[in-house]
Amino acid sequence: MDWIRIFENTLRAAVGIDAAYFALAAIGLNVQFGYTGLLNFGQAAFMACGSYGLGMTAQYFGVGFWWGIPLGLFFVVLLALLVGIPTLRLRADYLAIVTIATAEIVRLFLRSVKFKKYFGGSDGINNFSREYRDLNPFKSGTIYGIRPFLFSGYSLYTLIVGWVLVALFSLLVWQLMRSPWGRVVKGIREDEDAVRSLGKNVYAYKMQSLVIGGFIGMFSGMVFALDRGSVQPDNYSRDVTFYILTALVLGGVAKVSGSVVGSMLFWFIFVLSDNFLRELTRDGPLRIGGVTIIQSMQVGPVNYMIVGLGLILLMTFRPQGIFGNRQEMALDGR
Repeated sequence: MDWIRIFENTLRAAVGIDAAYFALAAIGLNVQFGYTGLLNFGQAAFMACGSYGLGMTAQYFGVGFWWGIPLGLFFVVLLALLVGIPTLRLRADYLAIVTIATAEIVRLFLRSVKFKKYFGGSDGINNFSREYRDLNPFKSGTIYGIRPFLFSGYSLYTLIVGWVLVALFSLLVWQLMRSPWGRVVKGIREDEDAVRSLGKNVYAYKMQSLVIGGFIGMFSGMVFALDRGSVQPDNYSRDVTFYILTALVLGGVAKVSGSVVGSMLFWFIFVLSDNFLRELTRDGPLRIGGVTIIQSMQVGPVNYMIVGLGLILLMTFRPQGIFGNRQEMALDGR
């Protein structure tokens, strides 16, 4: 058992690019779910808006790479309107059903053969980040950092961009929730009828929250796409939203710090479990008393089972997460 390699990989994952883009997506989801009480199970669709905004701008429209940001924002607003107009006046569970279905519709639409000319089908879009790569101040073939935090030049560049965005949006959301707008959306979460009785347009505030959370999630998708160097529809399946929600609940709902720390802890636990199981099965199947417990090909599914079990235990014994308050989980479901 190589414990040094296990802990090095785990610590690197806790601050890696996956934790960064998860944190961005969780911050956006926190605006919608944690602060406003909108049960959005389709955050992956908003991430896809950002990724395909970048890819389509460079690949098909022949304009500058950075025009992908306004294009992605256009996609986000369009998606929020399509989802929000028929559902935001209804109960929270209707929004949950619609958003999880919408995320799947978006994924299948992007990978469809009919629109392959624009979205690349199941192959996605590649080779769109040349302008971004040209700004890299680090040498791509050089390793930077100290053990265990060693990254290639391009990975370090994207890592810095990702965590700077996390810091900026964390500050933005923290300021928003201390403003009158933030107090209104938190009031909607607790009792929207009471907020409506004060003359506030609850529907408009919900729509604004959905757009703002989706906008932040858009940047999460952009960071993810830039790190991978490609955009593929199956990277934005419904599973991604539930992992992000798990990270958010782990850190604490309605806490900016919970979004960030929860994402780091999620990847810490996920990679620790994965590496531990792979070390156990590196020399062959793990057997106890002649009974095969786990084989190397089963590491992936078993790791997801452990994550699911951890979420069950978390919701049972500490549903508010590490930094959260149990009262913040009480949503107005009427």
